[in-house]
Amino acid sequence: MIEVRKPGLSTTVQDAGRTGYYDVGIPPSGALDQYALRAANLLVGNPAGAAALEIVYMGPELAFEEPAVVAVAGASMTPRVNGEDRPLWESFPVAAGDVLDFGYLTAGARAYLAVSGGIDVPQVLGSRSTYGLGALGGFAGRPLQTGDKLPVGSSSGPKPGRSVPLDLRPSYSKDVEVRVVMGLYDHRLTAAGRESFLGTTWTLTPVADRIGFRYKGAELETVEREAPFGAGQDPSNIVDAPYPIGSIQVPGSVEPIILHRDAVSGGGYMMVATVLSGDLDMVAQSAPNTRTRFVAVDLDGALAARADYRARTGRLAEALSPNAG
Repeated sequence: MIEVRKPGLSTTVQDAGRTGYYDVGIPPSGALDQYALRAANLLVGNPAGAAALEIVYMGPELAFEEPAVVAVAGASMTPRVNGEDRPLWESFPVAAGDVLDFGYLTAGARAYLAVSGGIDVPQVLGSRSTYGLGALGGFAGRPLQTGDKLPVGSSSGPKPGRSVPLDLRPSYSKDVEVRVVMGLYDHRLTAAGRESFLGTTWTLTPVADRIGFRYKGAELETVEREAPFGAGQDPSNIVDAPYPIGSIQVPGSVEPIILHRDAVSGGGYMMVATVLSGDLDMVAQSAPNTRTRFVAVDLDGALAARADYRARTGRLAEALSPNAG
């Protein structure tokens, strides 16, 4: 068991996510940064998609009742055992009675703490991930609170000291380029509106959570039209349609919102573009005031980027396999 002495700002149990229920309004949830989750889990000998803790902006304080091997990947938020610093992107041991906490955030936004054996909360619809809006999964369907006790699964005793190679560790900048495929409703933008969307340096607002990331920077010009039956009068309104994860909606033609892994499954706002799946990790690690440019790619470019992302995760798995030298 792990006792939560301080919960941090928002710490939830997340795994690779639940699939197959978005059509009935239940989003995939799961780690916003899938790469960091995989790295942390592989470091401690867990399956890549095992349940871990997603830590946002400020870390928790956790007391371990049993010895374990742990690892922290993702945002630069130094883990400490009994007040002594431990490395990021590397597994290390904790003993029974040890207290793990975190230093201040210096880069990125979300860190992932994996424990050998995984966080062993019950599965709900095939996943241990927390979906806060639906009070579903995770630990009691909510972020952790003081006094919670987290069960830990059994493990085969992985060795500490495993490390992610430097070339496989991402860096987190305050200036990022996020690749998108335009559509499904970019035809609602004028040529000037499209140019503004792609040409503006957007600033991430403090409204950035598991549901969506809201940006400010410009107003997008839309094509004049008579609102169709079933759509609202706002120029950004459409007849209700499904929202892909990663799609960018623009309510009121201002402040684009990237919908992330806890987003609702549909609604009545135009989606002018969709973020490439691999770049959603970068979005997850964006802290408020991150300056963001949206870069359009075609479908061939998107498929090539997906292949590159899969190759990188493959190199990560190979580097951290039990047989790696």
